[in-house]
Amino acid sequence: MRAAIAASERVRGTTSPNPPVGAALLDAAGQLVGVGATRPPGGPHAEVVALAEAGERARGGTAVVTLEPCAHQGRTGPCALALIEAGVAEVVFATADPNPKAAGGAELLRAAGITVRQGLLAQDVERGPLRAWLHYARTGRPHVTWKYAASLDGRVAAADGTSRWISSADSRAQVHLLRRQVDAIVAGRGTVLADDPQLTARAEDGSPAERQPLRVVVGTGDLPPAARVLDDSAPTVHLRTNDPDEVLAELAARGVVDVLLEGGPRLAGGFLKSRRVDRALVYIAPKLLGAGPVALADAGVSTITQALHWSVEEVTMSGPDVRISAVPAEE
Repeated sequence: MRAAIAASERVRGTTSPNPPVGAALLDAAGQLVGVGATRPPGGPHAEVVALAEAGERARGGTAVVTLEPCAHQGRTGPCALALIEAGVAEVVFATADPNPKAAGGAELLRAAGITVRQGLLAQDVERGPLRAWLHYARTGRPHVTWKYAASLDGRVAAADGTSRWISSADSRAQVHLLRRQVDAIVAGRGTVLADDPQLTARAEDGSPAERQPLRVVVGTGDLPPAARVLDDSAPTVHLRTNDPDEVLAELAARGVVDVLLEGGPRLAGGFLKSRRVDRALVYIAPKLLGAGPVALADAGVSTITQALHWSVEEVTMSGPDVRISAVPAEE
């Protein structure tokens, strides 16, 4: 399953609106004979890729998949049927498919006499490569990660507005990896006017990444023609609205599943006030600034009893910085 998860991670951002599934094939003796991941839309799914690599060695073996094999005919055939025809004896998957059009693969496999097990490393998959797609499949909305970096005293910039660099090189490298994996980066028009960001992803060597996410600017009013966000290094769309639901509906219509919110404090406040932030990814640098702007503006909270409650799911180090992943607490 960890091999399948790793394959899934490698194709994040390339499969939307389809899920970035990973699959691993073991032969009858338990040896790994094939690994695959979902190809871009129109291409084969993970199980089919792994089966092609395994060939006849898959017969009598085990398929390990991050998501329940699909049972429907779309641009490609049902993966459950491909596994049946390949003669596998057992299928293990991490999490069930919430899409009613594709679900039912487990039942189809069992009806063919194949042993089916569910739940292996489910949390790793649901918090990892399939997090955004599962949210999209269940709600119809893109998954939104709000990312920001701040000093130990909660400042995102110094009093004079300078912010390069609050976070460490390790944290910035992580963010560029995340940018390469998401479908879209969203920033407010105010941020574009104030900071003129390019909102692109860079490879590990600092060069522009081969794949760039859609750049999305939110807000009424025109943008300067020379704004870097309008250059030809990545596609850009300007949505002339401040309503988070309108933004997400437009992005969903474009096949966007995974969104990185990188705008300023007003944009973050608007999305949080509308309960449209699904995860916060925060980098806290061991620096004190004493003054300067903070990460969040009005989020609809005026008294402590109205505080938005979140659950911390992971705390790790990123070089000298502390990296916190948090999600809204269940009501």
